[in-house]
Amino acid sequence: MKNNSLSSDVSKIIQPQCAPLSTVGTDRKRAIEPEKKSFAKQNKKSKSHHSSTTTTTAPMLDFESILVTLYELKEDKRFIEVMAAKELRQAKNVLVITGAGISADSGLPTYRGIGGLYSNGQETEEGLTIEEALSSYIMRTEPDISWKYICQIESACRSAKQNAAHEALVALESKFEHLTVVTQNVDGLHRSAGTNDLIEIHGNIHQLFCISCDREKYVDDFDGMKIPPTCNRCGGLIRPRIVLFGEMLPTSALTQLSEIVNQGIDAIITIGTSSIFPYIAQPVLRAAENNILTIEINPNDTKVSHVVRYHLRERAIIALPALLKHLS
Repeated sequence: MKNNSLSSDVSKIIQPQCAPLSTVGTDRKRAIEPEKKSFAKQNKKSKSHHSSTTTTTAPMLDFESILVTLYELKEDKRFIEVMAAKELRQAKNVLVITGAGISADSGLPTYRGIGGLYSNGQETEEGLTIEEALSSYIMRTEPDISWKYICQIESACRSAKQNAAHEALVALESKFEHLTVVTQNVDGLHRSAGTNDLIEIHGNIHQLFCISCDREKYVDDFDGMKIPPTCNRCGGLIRPRIVLFGEMLPTSALTQLSEIVNQGIDAIITIGTSSIFPYIAQPVLRAAENNILTIEINPNDTKVSHVVRYHLRERAIIALPALLKHLS
């Protein structure tokens, strides 16, 4: 069934307006109620058996102790995995949103996590933050600075290989009627892993184009390339077709995302992203409001952790293969 509320929000994804979140955090509690009842029943049965086979009566757990035990169970990683997989098994159309965290175990740095590229606020050698160095303004005015750090990122991407998390996502495709991956990463690892339905919402670092005549070319290796490169046809500046800071998202990628949501989704999984950008957080927030299954895989708390139904506090390379195992 189409979710008109969710799809209409994504169509306005560049400047979304977040609704109040006071009521969207209760689904997670509601989802574990059946397991709580089952646990309580088993606990009662166990106490009854104990009292009938011993001469000493065991002390009864009071209600508060049971609630504490149930809370600890709710926070147990394996319990959360099992519950998330149980609900995910019912899904047909799944949207997956990935960030730098999924590539961390391939040797690439995250961005805003612990040890991330942008986490410590240090300036570059030029006295700029990395966001400024990789901004559209600096690319236009001082392209040699932007290209310096783009080349560093490209070198790291080129030497990295897809990991078990990327491969588990590919394997998950067979578990659903339709699974779409929307990635913020420009490293190309989803593509090399074999992801079928992929939206590279921030572009691909190896896809270059001329800002004057729009001539395109794909370059596998930046080593030995003149920096900044210029167009052989018109002499204009060449840059990667990626979204720099201060730029709008590509219309084609947003249209693809809107179409996927408009067709109807019944589960969203976010992996390794801080979800600080509204166009990343918004689909998750709206899905939670509309009682759509939401799962987050991230060892850290993020902008959407308080609303997702299940938060798997693990690295993607651990959580995704485990989730796949539960679904198999």
